[in-house]
Amino acid sequence: MPVDFSARHGHGAKIYGLLAALVVWTGLVVNLVPAEAQDAIQAAIERAGPASAEKRAELYRELADQAEILQQQAAVVKTVAKLVGPTVVHIEADVSPRVTLHYGRGRHVEEAGSGVVVEINSKQYVLTNRHVVSGAQPDGISITLADGRQTRPLKVWDDPLTDVAVMEVSAPDLVAAPIGDSDQMEIGDFVLALGSPFGLSHSVTYGIVSAKGRRDLELGASGVRLQDFLQTDAAINPGNSGGPLINLRGEVIGINTAIASNSGGSEGIGFSIPINMFMHVARQLIDKGKVARAFLGVKLDGSFGFAMAAEIGLPRPVGARITRVIPNSPAATASLREGDIVLFFNDVPVEDDNHLVNLVNFTPIGTRVPLVVFRSRESIRLEVAVGDAGQFPAE
Repeated sequence: MPVDFSARHGHGAKIYGLLAALVVWTGLVVNLVPAEAQDAIQAAIERAGPASAEKRAELYRELADQAEILQQQAAVVKTVAKLVGPTVVHIEADVSPRVTLHYGRGRHVEEAGSGVVVEINSKQYVLTNRHVVSGAQPDGISITLADGRQTRPLKVWDDPLTDVAVMEVSAPDLVAAPIGDSDQMEIGDFVLALGSPFGLSHSVTYGIVSAKGRRDLELGASGVRLQDFLQTDAAINPGNSGGPLINLRGEVIGINTAIASNSGGSEGIGFSIPINMFMHVARQLIDKGKVARAFLGVKLDGSFGFAMAAEIGLPRPVGARITRVIPNSPAATASLREGDIVLFFNDVPVEDDNHLVNLVNFTPIGTRVPLVVFRSRESIRLEVAVGDAGQFPAE
């Protein structure tokens, strides 16, 4: 039963009047709340619980429109996978002779990996990693094509310094992948990795180029000294080795080679040999059976850092510092000196000692190359004609 203030208290009428005024004032406050604030309050209410049926229907309509846009963009990836999928092969290599000393006599061991068919000079070849087929004879290598057919290579070439392997193949109706330009790839570009991870053929993963110029990877006793890897977060797992890294134009821009992992599986850091580097080696293997490499004739400082850079007048360590010039070498002929910092080689900015090693190795023998060196706090321009490493004794 409501309390009758006027009957019980002498000031009941006044109190009642104050309460009535408070009710009116509260209503005015609510009405004076800006529309934006009321919208925020309503949004908070909707976040806390299910939206109304009308709101859900509106959201589903918006979602359908948004999904249509994404599906149109995703169609690019689907088309790339359809085009490149038939060019990817699964490789199994009997490498028992190579591991007899390590695993005991008679132990049968197989290496598994992937590869991609390309066309070079009107012939078909499979590109893969050396570590996938190293130690196996051609008749011990089984290549499973995308349509399930099996074949064996006619010839096999490999290069231990780069982990490159090329196999000549011949089979009816082979589909070859186009070769792209890895120099055009930038960090953030979308890529696909194709192969047979864990033996699961026709697998495709998607990601981006997450770094370039990785040259200091510890790859165990593999002997891969010439490194210039593309780094990607497209998942690469055991069995992906030798498979292609593809751009959104359906072109091969890398050969998947290694992963950084504590577990042995993909943890979002994979490495691919840039296709330009790979093909420089592959074409020489096909044409000459070996790789001829250029020679400069210097020893470099692998520990060149900030302290030394500041001492000689550079704001930070850039380029490659020469610690020794080999007598009668191209470097000696070009008047390079101990202590010189090679800043540019053939108009390319030199990042560090490993970068200069790569630049020299992949320069055609006999090429006259412009240099910029930092000497006595000045930049000096020189020119060097790189020689043939095979003509100089190893030191």
